[in-house]
Amino acid sequence: MANKKSENIQIKLVKSLIGTPENQRRVVRGLGLTKKDQVVEHASTPTILGMVNKVSHLVEIVK
Repeated sequence: MANKKSENIQIKLVKSLIGTPENQRRVVRGLGLTKKDQVVEHASTPTILGMVNKVSHLVEIVK
């Protein structure tokens, strides 16, 4: 198998988690985000992109 270099994306939490359902909080925490305006970097895999899609109203992709 050839080694593919996966693109990295930066994910930023833009809205507060106050009042959101517990399952959405778990997804955001699974992405490694704990505070508003925090930015984390992840590989652009289908799993991460699915998590971002699940909470797209709370996060944005910076890069």
